Amino acid sequence: MQHETAAQAIEEVAPTVDYTNPDQLMALLQEQGTDIGMKLISAILIFLIGRWVAKLIVNAVRKALDKTDMEDTLERFLCNMLNAVLLVVVIIAAIGALGVETTSLLTVVGAAGLAIGLALQGSLSNFASGVLIVMFRPYRVGDFIDAAGVAGTVEEVQIFTTILKTPDNKQIIVPNSQIMGGIITNVSANDTRRVDLVVGCGYDDNIDTVYRVLREILDSDDRILKDPAPTVDLNTLADSSVNFNVRPWCKKEDYWGVYNGVTEQVKRKFDEAGISIPYPQSDVHMYQHSAD
Repeated sequence: MQHETAAQAIEEVAPTVDYTNPDQLMALLQEQGTDIGMKLISAILIFLIGRWVAKLIVNAVRKALDKTDMEDTLERFLCNMLNAVLLVVVIIAAIGALGVETTSLLTVVGAAGLAIGLALQGSLSNFASGVLIVMFRPYRVGDFIDAAGVAGTVEEVQIFTTILKTPDNKQIIVPNSQIMGGIITNVSANDTRRVDLVVGCGYDDNIDTVYRVLREILDSDDRILKDPAPTVDLNTLADSSVNFNVRPWCKKEDYWGVYNGVTEQVKRKFDEAGISIPYPQSDVHMYQHSAD
């Protein structure tokens, strides 16, 4: 009696299908087709609605970031990353609606991500450094920097590399990890720069005259700032010259103009004032020996 009851229960849960009976076979196919069709429709709806919701979320985040002082590169990167993460979630949810076990799928995706990460360690290092550069902004586009052994004007800050243009119009592409792993000198960080010059005169020249001529040169150049005031100081009593430190301040864009202009005026004004500019000299003594 108990065996008959169990058999009846099994038959109710999984009724036997006679595959030679066209009616039963058609009924089974219709049932299975309806089930698969409903799952497929559910997956498509989840994907379409999920993608639409993800787009709304990304646009909302983008509008919120637009109101902040965040770098455009970082804003685009964060929005793209958020969109990618949301899209992966939507795809996994759609696959789950089809009846696929998502736990094993997540395990495979995680293992693949780990393998890819190990294979791309250098690229990931550049990527992380690029994120730090964009976040902390040690330099911006248009700044002149000295980093990773090269110097130039920043043309573009990318996630993996920074593109520099040298003064002689060469393009240098530097990996971000090399920049963040060393010292960064940002020449353009401040609005003003100090020009450091060393000017020498002879020991026979009057230092008061030298002071006067140097100050006249600095006062006559409109590019030199009054605040901070330029300085002229006697620095070194060298082997063959008396050296003065000449340190005017100027706007960063006038640096090389002031540097070259003051140097030229020193030569011209020293010549007019009769001040000598020492240069290395050698005395050659020749001795004649008689042949005995």
